[in-house]
Amino acid sequence: MSARTGSVAAGDGLADWIAPGRTALLIIDMQVDFASPGGALGQAGVDLSAVPAALAAAQRLASAARGADVPVIFIGLQTSADGESAVWKEWMRRRGGNGGEGLCRAGEPGAAFVGATPKPGERVIRKTRYSSFFGTTLDAALRDAAVDTLVVCGLTTECCVDCTVRDAFQLDYHVFLAADACAAYEPDLHTGALRALKLNCAILTTADQVAAAWAPTQG
Repeated sequence: MSARTGSVAAGDGLADWIAPGRTALLIIDMQVDFASPGGALGQAGVDLSAVPAALAAAQRLASAARGADVPVIFIGLQTSADGESAVWKEWMRRRGGNGGEGLCRAGEPGAAFVGATPKPGERVIRKTRYSSFFGTTLDAALRDAAVDTLVVCGLTTECCVDCTVRDAFQLDYHVFLAADACAAYEPDLHTGALRALKLNCAILTTADQVAAAWAPTQG
């Protein structure tokens, strides 16, 4: 791996490390409310300029995974008015926010996936917290499928991606983070999160490197 870029370098064995049969692709929270100008955050004036490139890279990953028979798992936030934590609401109140109430409501347009979207038969896991593992069936589903390696992408780098990657590592998964298929709303948060995850629990790579590793070999 390149120490300067934090990306897997050619010849480092990526194709073996993320081989089909042991690997799944996780696409996290690429949903209307987080990624679309017409969604809740876009309408609130949040800077989404880094998001389109990440969506496009995630689409390349999904296409490559499907071509290699690597499972594609979509993770999405799903909220309801009666399911919001009192502690969460109080934390947001104390810091002067509204807790993001109404984001990704179950059954509403804001919860729909954008960019890469699930195909029939692909697993969709809904979560209520930052980590894709907290209170979900993700860990059990991966173990049932004999998956020990994850390629991760999604939104946002410093929040739900970060929490998912850390939990995955602590649950003994090998984690590869497609850095260009992730985004944050502030560049320094994206960069800082990547640096911390590279240091502590993930190997950084790119969508194109992963796609190349999953490309069919020519006999």
